[in-house]
Amino acid sequence: MATTEVRPIGRTQGSPPEPAPDQAALVSEDSKVYVASQWTLMRRKFLRHKLAIVGGVVTLIIYLIAAFAEFLAPFPAGAFSAQYTYAPPQPLHLFMDTETGRVFQPHVNGYKVEVDPVALRRTFVVDDEQVIPVRFFAKGAPYTLWGLFDWDRHLVGPVEYDQDPDRIKIPMYLLGADRLGRDVLSRIIYGTRISMTIGLVGVTISFVLGILLGGLSGYYAGAVDNIIQRIIEFLRSIPEIPLWMGLAAALPQTWSPLQVYFGITIILSVIGWTGLARVVRGRFLSLRTEDFVMSARLDGNSELRIIWVHMVPSFLSHIIASLTLAIPGMILAETALSFLGLGLRPPIVSWGVLLQEAQNIRSVATAPWLLLPGLMVVIAVLALNFLGDGMRDAADPYGR
Repeated sequence: MATTEVRPIGRTQGSPPEPAPDQAALVSEDSKVYVASQWTLMRRKFLRHKLAIVGGVVTLIIYLIAAFAEFLAPFPAGAFSAQYTYAPPQPLHLFMDTETGRVFQPHVNGYKVEVDPVALRRTFVVDDEQVIPVRFFAKGAPYTLWGLFDWDRHLVGPVEYDQDPDRIKIPMYLLGADRLGRDVLSRIIYGTRISMTIGLVGVTISFVLGILLGGLSGYYAGAVDNIIQRIIEFLRSIPEIPLWMGLAAALPQTWSPLQVYFGITIILSVIGWTGLARVVRGRFLSLRTEDFVMSARLDGNSELRIIWVHMVPSFLSHIIASLTLAIPGMILAETALSFLGLGLRPPIVSWGVLLQEAQNIRSVATAPWLLLPGLMVVIAVLALNFLGDGMRDAADPYGR
């Protein structure tokens, strides 16, 4: 009787073994990576950078605050109450205990005055027995949002408000008051707009100068390269802080706050373009002999078209990452100049201008909440740095 050979089901003799399920999934994932576009790979790598995502979310929130400053701020930036100078922060309570139980009633507690028997100094203390009702989407000082829409609603504010936009009738200082009785929270929100936009405007100007001059330096080389590089070396050899102070002090004292704002922006841009120009020059020196550049030149394209249309897009991701990392430098520069009194000046409100209140050690000892604008600078700079690191890593999706 002949015996029947039993063979395993699933593959024939001599065929390669089937991959394990996990290995098959890995092979499928690798095949997706091989056919994915460059932007898809960059997006996937950016999403794996957790700190970059956190930095992006925080940066988005900060710019939303800057865009809706009038709505988010409880009071105008210049509104004050001389009765409540250096008033401490009032916690915002959402619920209130009543005879019928705990109900939703947003409120803050008022103040009572105490006298220090040693220093004989008057201080404000939050009074738990005095209740000031607070309302969301409260009616307050009128404003024009983005210069287009007239409105009088604020995200949070006291139930009663003063028709005079320069006065604070009901004390509601969620982050305390300054030496003139102005609301620190409202001034920080308004300062966000100036401090964050000066970084964007300055980086935009540096972007144009850096790419244009760096591109011309690397594209033409020779005498043009020598002239531009000597200018860059001269600017980089000057100490930054004395250079900022000298250029900022040259601004006329008769200029309006808006003119000072644009003057500081241009000063920061003139100083900040040199680093990007060096990077662009190096890339252009390596790209000017590539085949696609020679082909564009033979097709009769102008020099500027070759630079902006053909050469710049080849390393645009690196430029975007560099610009994202340059914005914090602009913010810190404006803050330092304004803190020293050589940058923006009142009535303009920026984080650097607000930190001028913290120059006096006695004021800081009396009202430590005056240092909160510095905390906002730290948060914004860290968020932008995390975002820039993630974009720089995403720009090289095949790196580790």
